[in-house]
Amino acid sequence: MKYLGLAYFTPEKFAAMAPDDVKALVSQCPALDEKMRATGKVLVSASLGDLEGWRTLRTRSGKMLVSDGPYTESKEVVGGLFIVEADSQEEALRIASMHPAATLGEEGEWAVELIPMDFYLAP
Repeated sequence: MKYLGLAYFTPEKFAAMAPDDVKALVSQCPALDEKMRATGKVLVSASLGDLEGWRTLRTRSGKMLVSDGPYTESKEVVGGLFIVEADSQEEALRIASMHPAATLGEEGEWAVELIPMDFYLAP
């Protein structure tokens, strides 16, 4: 079974942190990402770009509309994602718990949401 992991953060919390604190926090991420990838179960891992570059596409009255994103109304936004292939939900949870957003999340109000995938198409 494949699982989608969404890593959330609260932009206002990061904006309130001192730059050196953000740098110290983020500097811990590569080692945690590598630990997660070392399981051999991670198919995709990505960090998403700045919110200013997000766009939302939707069709209304037969016309494509493009608006600034993110679309969701929430204090938290998705900052990264990963896909793992695991033999059980417990294994997927163990792997997801290695992600920086799960491990270092308290200061920036990071969180990881783990979602079972019914469909996965890759080249």
